[in-house]
Amino acid sequence: MQTGERKPIAVVTGASRGIGAAIALRLAREGYHLILNYGSSEEKARQLQTLIQAGGGKAELCQFDVANSAQVNEKFDWIAKTFGKVSVLVNNAGISIDGLLIRMKDEDLEKVLSVDLKGAIYCTRAAANHMMRERKGSIIQISSVIGEMGNAGQGAYAAAKAGLIGFSKSIAKELGSRQVRVNVVTPGFIATDMTGVLTDAQKEDILRTVPLGFLGEPEDVAALVAFLASPASRYLTGQVIGVNGGMYM
Repeated sequence: MQTGERKPIAVVTGASRGIGAAIALRLAREGYHLILNYGSSEEKARQLQTLIQAGGGKAELCQFDVANSAQVNEKFDWIAKTFGKVSVLVNNAGISIDGLLIRMKDEDLEKVLSVDLKGAIYCTRAAANHMMRERKGSIIQISSVIGEMGNAGQGAYAAAKAGLIGFSKSIAKELGSRQVRVNVVTPGFIATDMTGVLTDAQKEDILRTVPLGFLGEPEDVAALVAFLASPASRYLTGQVIGVNGGMYM
C-alpha cells in the first residue's frame, strides 16, 4: 500500500476481546482501517484501539447493538460517510446462554438468536447495501463448530450458529454477481475467556476429541480471517472453513 493511500475499511463486531480482538489486530497489521464495534465493553475496546494505534494502525470505536436493526443501519451509514465504504465485514459478535432444552427460557433463546443470528443478518444486509454499489467486498461470518456438530446443553447457540451457515450460503449466491464474497469460519475450542472458565478435567475431556491435542489460539482464527479478507481468496465464496484442530471433519 502506497504512503498516503486511503486504507480499506474493515468492521469487526464484538471486537473488544478474544477472537474479535485478535482479528482486529491482525487486520490492522494487514493495512486495514479498523472500525471496532462493541456493545458495553468500552474500556476494553479503547485499550484495543490504543494497541492498534501504537503499532501504527488506524482504528475507530463504534458502539452499537448488533441486534438492533435501526442502530446497525444508522452506524453503517455513518461509517460510510465518515471514513469510506466498508470493504470487509467480520460478524464476530456472539453470546452463549447454555442449558438443557426443557429448562430453556424464552428470553434466553431470544437473546442468543437476536445477537448470534439476527445481528449477523442485520450487519450483513447493511454492509451489502454499500458493497454491492462498489462491486467488491468480503463478508466473513464467525460461526462455530457447535453449529456443525451440535452439543448437548447448547441448543440455542447451535441453532443460531447453524442458521448463520445456511444464511451465508444463500447470501453468497445472491451477492456473487456483484463480486461480494461471503464465507464462514467455524472455530473449535479456542483459548479465550469463554474456555478459561472450564476446569482442567473439562479441558482434558475436550482435548480427547481434538486430534491435534491442543486448544487453538485466537490468532489461529485471525490468520484465516485475514486470508478471506484479502484478494488472495478472490475465488472463495459460500465456503465453511473449520479452525478446530480436527475436532470436526
